[in-house]
Amino acid sequence: MSSPSKASPLQGKRIVVTGGAGFLGRAVCEQLRARGAAEILIPRRAKYDLTVERDVERLYADMRPQVVVHLAAEVGGIGANMTNPGRYFFANMAMAMHLIEHARRVGLEKFVQTGTICAYPKFTPIPFRETELWNGYPEETNAPYGVAKKAALVMLDAYQRQYGLKGVYVLPVNLYGPWDNFNLDTSHVIPALIRKCIEARDAKRDHILCWGTGTASREFLYVDDAAEGLVRAAETMDIPEPINLGTGMEITIRDLVSLIARLCRFEGEIRWDASKPDGQPRRCLDVELAAHRLGWRARVGFEQGLRRTIEWFESNRHTSEFRA
Repeated sequence: MSSPSKASPLQGKRIVVTGGAGFLGRAVCEQLRARGAAEILIPRRAKYDLTVERDVERLYADMRPQVVVHLAAEVGGIGANMTNPGRYFFANMAMAMHLIEHARRVGLEKFVQTGTICAYPKFTPIPFRETELWNGYPEETNAPYGVAKKAALVMLDAYQRQYGLKGVYVLPVNLYGPWDNFNLDTSHVIPALIRKCIEARDAKRDHILCWGTGTASREFLYVDDAAEGLVRAAETMDIPEPINLGTGMEITIRDLVSLIARLCRFEGEIRWDASKPDGQPRRCLDVELAAHRLGWRARVGFEQGLRRTIEWFESNRHTSEFRA
């Protein structure tokens, strides 16, 4: 669905986008510019460490935002989550806690928080409905990250009820697209597989190795669709009701690897290391609340989005723009 024709409530606003130079942040800033935001301000970590309260306080004093869109996160794939559980909990919890508290203190008009599908219980019934968010503990390998992001929802809800702070909370499913992180140590599954397949193809290797059994399923959302949904939520929501952003399409990791290998023209063998974890068994969202509340549905087809992502990687992997 396209942007509304009438003037956006974000038109003329000073908007801080944490993580605005990142993967999702680039696309969100484009959407905000299209809405007529007066200023889009992107704090950089070298000047504002958002895990440090005094830096967050200084950010609000320096930038004087009317709206904050909080996208910044410390996050990675299964391996990175297993290596950094303490850091991922602390960093994501500290950023949200300081940003929301100082939003209250300065009288911010609206705070937009991105959650994570990792916050859902490990055995959530399919499709994931927002009402299931609290019905169990997250999958163990990414629970510290998921719980920290879910705690931000609790804080926003509490601050809305006690202080009247307007908040928004969206739950994007796994994202992919151009400008993603293709670092094999920290990337998510799609960019990692694209890089593995293309580098193996070019080196004429006879196989690639993938983690787990391939039986787990995932759902993926193209980054531009995610940005549109997030900005629609910022325009229309005032209460931090969790809203899924996804496609409702589920694919097993085994089928995903085969599809990416075909699109990357890698013809070697796909081997599986079953000693490595699969992560959450299944992920597939119910996306009807976003359609009802936001008037939003994803528009980019999965194979179309993969082709765009692969083309971007092939064009940029030897340039300074590439995140190795």
